[in-house]
Amino acid sequence: MIRAFYKKRGQRGFTLIELMIVIAIIGILAAIAIPQFTAYRQRGYNSSAKADVKNAYTAAQAYFSDYPAATIGSTADIANMGFRPTTNVITTAAGDINTFAITASHASSSPAVTYSSDSAGVITP
Repeated sequence: MIRAFYKKRGQRGFTLIELMIVIAIIGILAAIAIPQFTAYRQRGYNSSAKADVKNAYTAAQAYFSDYPAATIGSTADIANMGFRPTTNVITTAAGDINTFAITASHASSSPAVTYSSDSAGVITP
């Protein structure tokens, strides 16, 4: 009779030490990965807020090219020019062609970073 598997008598699986080592390795990898994941998420939140400022500025320029004497009171005024705010990003826009300002911040960003743009298109921070 030929046996397909050869086992020592009484050997049935992993030892407790082997399982503890595997769990420790998984714990170390998780301890390294979780802070990195949090930092990547934070950068994503900030990037979406910054992109909304750029998009709102572009829409405001289109609005002012059609209505040079008009004043923007909110983002609803530039919605017809193609601006759609990102989910969870709070965007404000106000002013006329020479003095308008746009701000945006993500609601989940911690610490909160608010990006702003002036009428020249300079985005800070």
